[in-house]
Amino acid sequence: MTSVNVKLLYHYVLTNFCNLCLFPLTAFVAGKASRLTTNDLHNFFSYLQHNLITVAILFAFTVFGLVLYMVTRPKPVYLVDYSCYLPPPHLRASVSKVMDVFYQIRKADTSRNVACDDPSSLDFLRKIQERSGLGDETYGPEGLLHVPPRKTFAAAREETEQVIIGALENLFENTKVNPREIGILVVNSSMFNPTPSLSAMVVNTFKLRSNIKSFNLGGMGCSAGVIAIDLAKDLLHVHKNTYALVVSTENITHGIYAGENRSMMVSNCLFRVGGAAILLSNKPGDRRRSKYKLAHTVRTHTGADDKSFRCVQQEDDESGKIGVCLSKDITNVAGTTLKKNIATLGPLILPLSEKFLFFVTFVAKKLLKDKIKHYYVPDFKLAVDHFCIHAGGRAVIDELEKNLGLSPIDVEASRSTLHRFGNTSSSSIWYELAYIEAKGRMKKGNKAWQIALGSGFKCNSAVWVALRNVKASANSPWLHCIDRYPAKIDSDLSKSETRVQNGRS
Repeated sequence: MTSVNVKLLYHYVLTNFCNLCLFPLTAFVAGKASRLTTNDLHNFFSYLQHNLITVAILFAFTVFGLVLYMVTRPKPVYLVDYSCYLPPPHLRASVSKVMDVFYQIRKADTSRNVACDDPSSLDFLRKIQERSGLGDETYGPEGLLHVPPRKTFAAAREETEQVIIGALENLFENTKVNPREIGILVVNSSMFNPTPSLSAMVVNTFKLRSNIKSFNLGGMGCSAGVIAIDLAKDLLHVHKNTYALVVSTENITHGIYAGENRSMMVSNCLFRVGGAAILLSNKPGDRRRSKYKLAHTVRTHTGADDKSFRCVQQEDDESGKIGVCLSKDITNVAGTTLKKNIATLGPLILPLSEKFLFFVTFVAKKLLKDKIKHYYVPDFKLAVDHFCIHAGGRAVIDELEKNLGLSPIDVEASRSTLHRFGNTSSSSIWYELAYIEAKGRMKKGNKAWQIALGSGFKCNSAVWVALRNVKASANSPWLHCIDRYPAKIDSDLSKSETRVQNGRS
């Protein structure tokens, strides 16, 4: 406890060092000013009158500098509001229902030489499902929950259209923005990219204007949501006085795997239906009604390394069935990529006290290589109030919680989102932000850090600053269940572990 108090005192002193030094300096200047006489002031004004050219030049440089700063500084990007899609109740997929879907998909595959009720494969799927951290109230696509499952292109298109249109209708209803006011559109979906594109589908459905700047991002994995935000931010810096619409989703119907490769079966157990629509603005008048201001975006791509590039890869299995293969290196690759990302983000957001400690240990490690084994890990909780870690799975959240030195409450939003909605890919970070709002924890001036990990391999970060005490938006996905979290998670996971242990015995 004493060490914690000492560190907090150190942090306060170093962070407020300039302010602390300002007090004696102000007292010194005030003391000098009190001794000035009328004659001193007369001499000062007389000096200025005899050096008008110098005064004019200094004044001109000052004005020029201020104007240059105002013109060249990036315009702020505001998050007006966002909407997370909440599927209808009949699409809820409990663990037992998901297992039944796996069975039906395997049964419908007449090309298989293996029995559809192969106990070893089904037992493997069941164990992964129970250990995943997902609860019994996640949502599956209508096509796959149908008996027999409809794994068709039409069913995949229907799933994505329901998610995107549902999220956008709620967003436009909450913000009262006319769709024709949208100047920029960015849609990301990694696995499902039909022709016409999903962005074209949005333009057609909501009758967006003909000169809209539209983009469709595909194949960029679970981190594509932050990539879409970063792209929209850059476009808003170029195109003045407009709105940018970002839509993040993933398709389950098109990406379901029906083969026997266990490294490809894992994704079937984690991914669920979900999506989010985000409205950004660079209009100065929107600041008062916006929830957040975008502070930073940092993107890290380690795809130059073969191990990173191949750790999440879509490919054919031995029988020619397409699936997403997750390698055993994914945890190490994710950790390495995260470290590179926070090495860039840290200097932007960390207080001076943490930067100084890291610099000291960095120099000490270089000089005393044998005695100091690890660099100092900065305390990001001194810079960020809320963490939205991509709900990629229980192991991912555990690893980031450990590496960043976070407490259970810091990852509560991620675990709750994984349990309630599953891994909704690039939109999961928005369900987590909605959770924090629904709990009433987002206060004015708070910073929220969204961390997204995805294939390639990529780690992308976005930091938002709350412009007011943010409350949950109308029709929030957590509206009817927020009071059940987080206590429900622990009990459900312990039950799952018990079932797994009973299965072994």
